[in-house]
Amino acid sequence: MPFESLSERIQMALRRVTGRARLNENDIEEMMKEVRLSLLEADVNYRVVKNFTAEVKAKALGEKILKSLTPGDMVVKIVHDELKKLMGGEAAGLSYKSDGPSVFMLVGLQGSGKTTQCGKLAKLLRERDGKKPLLVAADIYRPAAIDQLITVGQQLGVEVFSLGTGTKVTEIVKGALKRAESEGHDLVIIDTAGRLHINEEMMDELAALEKLARPDETLLVLDAMMGQDAINVITTFNERLKITGCILTKLDGDTRGGAALSIRYLTNIPIKFVGMGEKPDQIEIFHPDRMAGRILGMGDVVTLVEKAAQNIEEEEALKMAERMQRGIFDYNDFIKQLRWMKRLGSLKGILGLLPGVGRMIKNIDIDDKQLVHLEAIVQSMTPEERKTPELLERSSARRRRIAAGSGRSYNEVTDIIKRFNEMRNRMRSLMQMGMGGLGNLPGDDEDKFKKRN
Repeated sequence: MPFESLSERIQMALRRVTGRARLNENDIEEMMKEVRLSLLEADVNYRVVKNFTAEVKAKALGEKILKSLTPGDMVVKIVHDELKKLMGGEAAGLSYKSDGPSVFMLVGLQGSGKTTQCGKLAKLLRERDGKKPLLVAADIYRPAAIDQLITVGQQLGVEVFSLGTGTKVTEIVKGALKRAESEGHDLVIIDTAGRLHINEEMMDELAALEKLARPDETLLVLDAMMGQDAINVITTFNERLKITGCILTKLDGDTRGGAALSIRYLTNIPIKFVGMGEKPDQIEIFHPDRMAGRILGMGDVVTLVEKAAQNIEEEEALKMAERMQRGIFDYNDFIKQLRWMKRLGSLKGILGLLPGVGRMIKNIDIDDKQLVHLEAIVQSMTPEERKTPELLERSSARRRRIAAGSGRSYNEVTDIIKRFNEMRNRMRSLMQMGMGGLGNLPGDDEDKFKKRN
């Protein structure tokens, strides 16, 4: 989950006021001390912290809030709204040319993850916006970067334009733009060279590229673990280039989060994307309101639904819903749901998007291999057993055969059958109550995760 420590500290501070029928100025003051400290420890800029806490405190002390029937809940809403405003309010859009290929140029320090982000961005914009991207290997100083981009392109089925390390960067970009025009690419993504430190030679080259390519977007790739140093990097790059947005990488770890909360306020440059892992699909459009919800433990169901929509065919989901509404749910449906979950990414990441679950699973080691083990067990069942789950309820012989076939233990097979039956019964109960839906996925509470691990 993004900046876990910050999230936990702020949630603890807010628990001082939630659920209480009355609040006074002292209650608000104590809560704000905790919030202020948590933000400073997360390496949020001091000026940002000072202004943020002043805004929250002024609104929380309003007479309308203190005399409300649910003052604590209203304070939480104020904190959410101020966090959202701090990070930019709304998601920032992208600029595309209406005529000819659009050009995105990715810049940043060496090691920030530019090459990986080029591939992720190409995949996302191909799937989301229907673009036909062309990746350009313009980092001629690191042969490994060119090889990496070519490999990424091959994995994603995206064409990569490269002239190796012996050609000037400007010539490479000229050639790439001609290739894009002739082959119908409507998006060119340029992977530029980074340096360990900002220097004039690097900036001169980037400025020349910007003048030549006239990019619609110049995106600065930043490591989320940089903290306040990120502000200095942005400022320096923006003095020479027209930076239109940032891509913040490594936000899936327990980063302090200061950069995400300080960038927009101090530089007025929006965060447009965040990297949430190493896999090609682990990049997200940055939504300030959703990120504020994650920080406060409210989850991010909208992003979860979007992930599902991208990875699960609507017709498949409708068929599953129809079967479940008729009270039908067997191991074939079960394994289909498991495969859907695998498509969505990290299991812990998925669960972290659900309201209240992130904190609950914080210290639980959730191994994605568990889904592979579950799938192996179900695949070791006969077609008849998968279609008629009752056959497995009292047959130890069948369970032993499944255990041997899947390479899992007898007790693990028994546990899966027990949890499947619980899930099936719960789903049927919901249907009888008229609360139809896609049912609950396995392991939906803390005890079950502890058992599994």
